[in-house]
Amino acid sequence: MFITFEGGDGAGKTTQAVRLVDRLNATNHRAHFTREPGGTPLAWGIRALLLNPEESLEALWRFGLVSTHEPVEETLPLTELLLLTAARTQHVERIRAWLDAGLIVVCDRFADATRAYQGAARGLSQEVVGFLEEQATGGIKPDLTFLFDLPVEQGQKRKQRSLRRSFVQMNLFETRPWNRLDRESIGFHERVRQGYLEVAKAEPERWVILDATQPIDKLASEVWEVVSSRLPLPPDSLAPSDS
Repeated sequence: MFITFEGGDGAGKTTQAVRLVDRLNATNHRAHFTREPGGTPLAWGIRALLLNPEESLEALWRFGLVSTHEPVEETLPLTELLLLTAARTQHVERIRAWLDAGLIVVCDRFADATRAYQGAARGLSQEVVGFLEEQATGGIKPDLTFLFDLPVEQGQKRKQRSLRRSFVQMNLFETRPWNRLDRESIGFHERVRQGYLEVAKAEPERWVILDATQPIDKLASEVWEVVSSRLPLPPDSLAPSDS
């Protein structure tokens, strides 16, 4: 079973995805958490270039892996899409292996995120986005997708609080700079939200839209109610009883 969690920044999808994996493993199901961009060493490297290009190229320059040290040019929308496609291509090979091994794969963002961010928000052709998605995934689609829907301004405030809290926990008394996508305008993030809602509307049998303004425990209960109703029985429950 392949389950994906989608939503804008600050919606709490990562927290819920991790909680679901923990609960699945605690109930004798074998589950694995992964995320995009990421999931493999090469894909994590692409994620760094996408989200923090200045810091990534600075690090490469310091290790002598790039020959020039100059300001980073703007990442063009098509470049962004192609890099994401490359990362996803690497990641899908691992997702296939996990699924073939009988794991329930829970992924924090997948191809639908590209339709929302690079398609709806960046304005790239959905035909191009869809073609590259097919090339990267080979037709793999989630069995179930949760959309954590949250007003954009509320999500931005949550994200800032989360970054500040993580730095205090590490005894770093300054606010971490937002990554390249975090710094996009409110209008951009509004287009992301509307893009997600449109994608979900087109496939209602796969998508479950949740109100992400709810408390964390309430959301976790709603996620579990949906997932548990669709799960196969865990292997231990299939063993014959002594009676």
